[in-house]
Amino acid sequence: MPVHRFNGVEPRIAEDAFVAPGAQIIGDVELHDGASVWYNCVLRADVQTIVVGARSNIQDGSVVHVTRKTHGTFIGEDCLIGHMAMIHGCTLQDHSFVGLGAIVMDACVIETDAMLAAGAMLTPGKVIPSGELWAGRPAKFFSKMTSAQIERNRAGAAGYVDLAQMHRAEAGD
Repeated sequence: MPVHRFNGVEPRIAEDAFVAPGAQIIGDVELHDGASVWYNCVLRADVQTIVVGARSNIQDGSVVHVTRKTHGTFIGEDCLIGHMAMIHGCTLQDHSFVGLGAIVMDACVIETDAMLAAGAMLTPGKVIPSGELWAGRPAKFFSKMTSAQIERNRAGAAGYVDLAQMHRAEAGD
């Protein structure tokens, strides 16, 4: 497994978490039960902490980092982080969704059941309130999420838990 101690701190990975080949987990990283980190992701917690909650997934090619002395990165439970996203020194509350190629910058918060659209950039210190969809560069309010959209996002997170276990089985972990 591509797990690296940094400055005397070893990543802590739940027994049933999935870390795909090619991913790099460095330093003060905590992956909770059922979390998944997909192919070619980098989670680098060299100067602050990264926590990935239960059943959350960080999809292929994404980067998760922190800000020295000021902001760790805290990802709640059942979160979806799309392919090639950049997550930096921020908080993603339970059931939040970050779209493909989106950027979440320092001191941002994406609240429960909120979504940042694909390709969007959430600039430092912004908060996406619960149940809202933001889009654009820089990201702005786009619409309220419907109950169907929220349910689809929640089902997507659950689907990734199952998919991660299938990949684990194929890899023989």
